[in-house]
Amino acid sequence: MRDLVTEFDTRQGTVRALHGISFDVGESEAVGIVGESGSGKSTVVRSVIKLLMPPGRVAAGGAVFGGRDLLQLRERDIRQIRGKDIGFIAQNPFSALNPVVRIEKQFANIAKAHGMRADGAAREHALELLAATGVNDPQRVMRGYAHELSGGMAQRVVIAMALYLNPRLVIADEPTTALDLTVQRQVLDTLRRLTVESGRAMLIVTHDLGVVARYCDRVLVMYQGKVVEQGNVSRVFVDPQHPYTVSLLNSVVRPEDGGLPAGRSVSPADSAADLPAQAAAGLSESWRS
Repeated sequence: MRDLVTEFDTRQGTVRALHGISFDVGESEAVGIVGESGSGKSTVVRSVIKLLMPPGRVAAGGAVFGGRDLLQLRERDIRQIRGKDIGFIAQNPFSALNPVVRIEKQFANIAKAHGMRADGAAREHALELLAATGVNDPQRVMRGYAHELSGGMAQRVVIAMALYLNPRLVIADEPTTALDLTVQRQVLDTLRRLTVESGRAMLIVTHDLGVVARYCDRVLVMYQGKVVEQGNVSRVFVDPQHPYTVSLLNSVVRPEDGGLPAGRSVSPADSAADLPAQAAAGLSESWRS
């Protein structure tokens, strides 16, 4: 991603949502994008794979994947890449599943959309993926509909669909926001195992620093449409360089604190050096454990 600029046309004029975003995702690497609501996290990933709805539009920049600039491709060409080379996991699994079509048929439609046969072998592959994601009784789920699934099961089905055509990159946009903590952990463990540990790359959007600490290799910190800091998770969490990163770390509720953080608030004028490295290291260790 190089110098991505995304804008929204409104009645009051043009609003710039992303200001020259640049970053890389390497093979077999997990990169997390973190920041508060409205910082532009989801806009980044939807801009990359051209899922941004009007009045949003990419005004400048490039997104190179496999030697091709995705932002310059025609719609029919980008549709061939989405799903086959890049898997996408939406925030709400029920918005990604058709409520009136059986799950089995939805897997078949994915295969047909990319010129593949939806035969017995393809069905067995779907069953194997459902089992790998922790779906109980995959045969029953394949015969059923989305409304018959719990939130956790629906998200597992969406993950299986995102991996169905063996993509090189999986993009997950807040994939566990609507799930309880126990199910979140199960789903994210599965996602990490089936992506990075299987040789794929993963780009995950989240507001949860604990998710980044546990599942990501590198992190991008976003604030008001800009990447204010990026680097290895261990470095950023132990030695943050930007005041906003410091404020995010200070805002985390830790069990040993007995409640909300008692430390002072951090303003943009504060120095990142004001956060003791030992405290940040302790946060990182507690999240990873």
